[in-house]
Amino acid sequence: MRYKRALTRREVLRLGGVATGSLTLGLLMKGQAQSKTLNTIALPPDWANYGEIMATFTKKYGITINNASPNASSAEELQALRSLKGQSRAPDVVDVGPSFAIQGKQEGLFAPYKVSTWDSIPANMKDPDGYWYGDYFGVISFGVNASVVKKVPKTWADLKDPAYKGQIALNGSPLTAGAAFAGVWAAALANGGSLDDITPGIDFFAQLKKMGNYIPVDATPATVQTGQTPIVVDWDYLNLGYSKEFAGKLDWRVSVPEDGVYGSYYCQAISAFAPNPASARQWMEFLYSDEGQLLFLKGYAHPVRFNDMLRRKVIPTELLAKLPPSEPYTKVRFATQEQLKKAQETLKAQWAAKVG
Repeated sequence: MRYKRALTRREVLRLGGVATGSLTLGLLMKGQAQSKTLNTIALPPDWANYGEIMATFTKKYGITINNASPNASSAEELQALRSLKGQSRAPDVVDVGPSFAIQGKQEGLFAPYKVSTWDSIPANMKDPDGYWYGDYFGVISFGVNASVVKKVPKTWADLKDPAYKGQIALNGSPLTAGAAFAGVWAAALANGGSLDDITPGIDFFAQLKKMGNYIPVDATPATVQTGQTPIVVDWDYLNLGYSKEFAGKLDWRVSVPEDGVYGSYYCQAISAFAPNPASARQWMEFLYSDEGQLLFLKGYAHPVRFNDMLRRKVIPTELLAKLPPSEPYTKVRFATQEQLKKAQETLKAQWAAKVG
């Protein structure tokens, strides 16, 4: 997942709920005027279905969304909280990567709030005090142009087939691109590695490179469309997006290799200085409701409450039919910040020498 990108506040602090972090929406809104504005940042309309999510929220609650800098990075989001503090155009909420979520809490940039569906959010994807929590995640998948590739790979081991010579690509360099980095780590999980050891993944791609199967071409919509990269290791929601984008032009198929399921997620947090705190809390409640979570899924990004909704059978069958089988998603593994740092250091030390 591209490493760019939830409640707020002075008002929360004044209401005295910080100690428990379990304030309800009704209590938090009591005595406060409901603003008709919400300031967001770094939410591309075509990313994770945010366009429809924002439109639905506005229609449902009559709250106008001012979405600044749609393509801003997580670092830029935190900087906006610092630099725009006290201004009416300051962000009310942010959507950031886990490391930036942790940093934001440490700097006092976020305010705690626990949504009504808090208990169904996995413990390893949320701050225990409610300062931030995951909203959606992606897993590494194989996107395959079946018009070019006659035998569609289903596992990491399949990628060693000589028939795939010159066909396998990552979404960028793992040294600089989050999706490619995750692809190497997923390969490690399938080849004797772990969240504490990414080296087998590096060795795996070194083998593919030696065989000629892995090509150092950055996969993009253009390379997919022209057939230059017929097998793309990338986030599921991006590969699934190609299926929709090139429908009728390519026979693009997407699968999640069960022998190595690695995922990453983004986190919502409310600014501690939000100019529209009630709207921020309303936004959070909406995003983490079944309705909001299903809108993420409609954009091929798996919502953080996916397993809970799958268990309760509230996901429409027609929506599930557009996605890879759900079983691999129950096996997804997420790295801690310590593991991420170690893996990045290992990759930096070994990738160039082993893979080039």
